[in-house]
Amino acid sequence: MLQEVKILAQYITTKYGHKFGSRKELEDWQERKVRVLLQRILLISEFYRDYFAGLDIAEWRNWPTINKQIMMKNFTRLNTVDVSKEEAFRVAFAAEESRNFTPTVHNITVGLSSGTSGNRGLFLASQDEQAKWAGAILAKVLPGSLLKEHRIAFFLRANSNLYKTLGKHRIRFEFFDLLKPMAEHIASLNALQPTIVVGPPSLLRLLSDALCRDLRIVPEKVISVAEILDPLDKVYLEQRFQQIIHQVYQCTEGFLGVTCSLGVLHLNEDLVVIQKEYLDDEYKRFSPIITDFSRISQPIIRYRLDDVLKEKVGGCACGSPHVAIESIEGRCDDIFYLPAKNQQGVIPVFPDFIRRAIITADESIVEYIAIQRDESHIDIGLRYIGCDNVEQRVRLNLATLWESMGIAPPHVNFIEIPVQIPGRKLRRVERQFEVAWKK
Repeated sequence: MLQEVKILAQYITTKYGHKFGSRKELEDWQERKVRVLLQRILLISEFYRDYFAGLDIAEWRNWPTINKQIMMKNFTRLNTVDVSKEEAFRVAFAAEESRNFTPTVHNITVGLSSGTSGNRGLFLASQDEQAKWAGAILAKVLPGSLLKEHRIAFFLRANSNLYKTLGKHRIRFEFFDLLKPMAEHIASLNALQPTIVVGPPSLLRLLSDALCRDLRIVPEKVISVAEILDPLDKVYLEQRFQQIIHQVYQCTEGFLGVTCSLGVLHLNEDLVVIQKEYLDDEYKRFSPIITDFSRISQPIIRYRLDDVLKEKVGGCACGSPHVAIESIEGRCDDIFYLPAKNQQGVIPVFPDFIRRAIITADESIVEYIAIQRDESHIDIGLRYIGCDNVEQRVRLNLATLWESMGIAPPHVNFIEIPVQIPGRKLRRVERQFEVAWKK
């Protein structure tokens, strides 16, 4: 009963409590929240106490950053609930193997990230943090009132006590395991008749195709999670589902963003501070540096993500003071690096440049992948409908891109799009080698 009260309290606070009249008002409020957090964390986290020793709290925005490697190396000393990295991994891997995600450590939920960046990460959440997360996400994604009946079909690689917190009273929450057969999912969806469908874009595409056959659902809202929502997939899905495809931007490091009613992604700056480490000279693309001012069990302070976000110029028409994001372009690890034509080093090419060169080549393209194998070889996979010379047009678009950026043209090879492995995240633009200067 106490857990339900906490969920409701957070729901009300998130939906109705934080009304900021200006950007400055929001930032001043964040500053107060973070300073209170830091005074507490520096007393109870051995790692952070040592890492930030001697630094002035008033200058916290300039403190050293951490990343996944630093967090995982210091996991046992960083968390504040006495959970060792070895114990957490043991419970998390056992859950992955058994597909039973209910066990906890000291009443703390343990989760395992999907490891798309090459190494698996851990996250911890106390019961109080689970309740706050559930209340916040319900406030931000539910269409209509909490009192309305909702049937949520949630597709992910792994379940969690965190997600089970959502299923309360009028909200029926059903986890769909991505590792199970699609035919089983279709039968369950037809029986459930979900009002909300949540899943990775690669899964949503399969469901949208099944709408033409044996899937008979009419959800009020479709939400993309876990994978980047590529513009090509967004258009395809919106045509099939006949509605805006919304997004939730979430990772093991926090609930970072959600789309507004207009379908524009906004950062959840009432839950976290997200500083910007700019990656381009135009100050449009940045990697987020996260400080979560409500997370205690596994504090997230000045945590640098490898994601590449592109800020929306001019903000959003909805009027929110929260930063609007035009797109999540990928990870820093997926920026292509190609030799300069003048042989003076390599030139970074953001995933969005590759993506646009491909999808604007021909409107018949419905699916693609782009993989940089090494500094001079790129593989392109295309699926298109009833059109000739599509590959040639893609080559021309890419050649124009290389020329405009002063890049020595790489070898472009066209391949078949491989079958998507269940449970594995789809990356449409991917670099599969390490740049020499980054080793």
